[in-house]
Amino acid sequence: MTEAKKTPFFEKHVALNGKIIDYNGWYLPVQFPQGLVEEVHDTRKRATICDVSHMGEVSVQGKDAEAYLQKILVNDISKVKDNSIIYSPVCYSHGGVVDDILIYRINSENYFLVVNAANTDKDYEWFQENSFGDVRLQNLSPQYAQIALQGPDSEAILQEITDIDLSEMKYYRFLTDVSVAGVNSIISRTGYTGEDGFEVYCKTDGASALWDAVWDAGQQKQLSPAGLGSRDVLRLEASLPLYGHELSEEITPLQAGLNRFVALEKPVLFNGQEALQKQKQEGFSRKLFGLEMLERGVPREGYPIVVDDQEIGWVSSGSYSPTLDKFIAMAFIDPEMGKQLEEVNILIRKRTYRAKITKMPFYRRDN
Repeated sequence: MTEAKKTPFFEKHVALNGKIIDYNGWYLPVQFPQGLVEEVHDTRKRATICDVSHMGEVSVQGKDAEAYLQKILVNDISKVKDNSIIYSPVCYSHGGVVDDILIYRINSENYFLVVNAANTDKDYEWFQENSFGDVRLQNLSPQYAQIALQGPDSEAILQEITDIDLSEMKYYRFLTDVSVAGVNSIISRTGYTGEDGFEVYCKTDGASALWDAVWDAGQQKQLSPAGLGSRDVLRLEASLPLYGHELSEEITPLQAGLNRFVALEKPVLFNGQEALQKQKQEGFSRKLFGLEMLERGVPREGYPIVVDDQEIGWVSSGSYSPTLDKFIAMAFIDPEMGKQLEEVNILIRKRTYRAKITKMPFYRRDN
């Protein structure tokens, strides 16, 4: 059995008494001594720092880079400007999802893709198989470390150790070659928590210095660490999809409610376009809905959704929400029944618990 890999921040997690687990082949902290609930509250109220170095990074360069991305992405990249980011699912020909990724446009011939950790090797192989023309692909993942600084105090903390004016950086924008406490970095105003925040990338040889600088700058704002557990709860509260749960080879972006990221009418034929157009016209048997528990039961992935002893769907993600003080879930339900019903039952350990269908996202920050 292959030994799990360590990120450049592994020793930082150990020093902070993080509970380390093997997550998709990486040793990462699932939580820290303050616990998952406090990590969620700290992110919503102040700021937390999280190691996301397991994420993959792929470079796409060449004269045909934009045309290539237009073909493999379901979103339309033609209107994206330099130093801007776009989110897009990447689909197989049948409409199922290879992965959902972020695309950083440096210029028309140079893009930086951020892919899900567990999918990095699969994605890179698929990118290569579907390349054409003057396109040069490079898996940069081993070269990069990445931290997520999330929460309302993130800007003030990061501003202490960089000379650029972060207040002028809009959401889904980024800058390259930024000095963060002397470490050459990429800074983007992005995140996976529903809060304002930044993701900072640097080469692995500068990782330790970057972490220390952010950590030290954050102490006056009570910066604390966050693990994988709170990160998952935060993204659930914000109703953000997770590959393998709300998206997969069998689940399309339309079923996951990501219509605004699917440019069905863009002039370039893209992978999965015909299948997705057909699905939109003919409909589908399952669609993503939000659920709020009306009884004290914990909705977990895979639990059946039932009405009158008929199974009409399943939970894709569920947990206790510290922010809302409720148990919440995202679930795939028959779309017609989801529209008609106000309540459903979730089968938890051979007993049904009532839940109401509710709008998503569950949480949206004020600003």
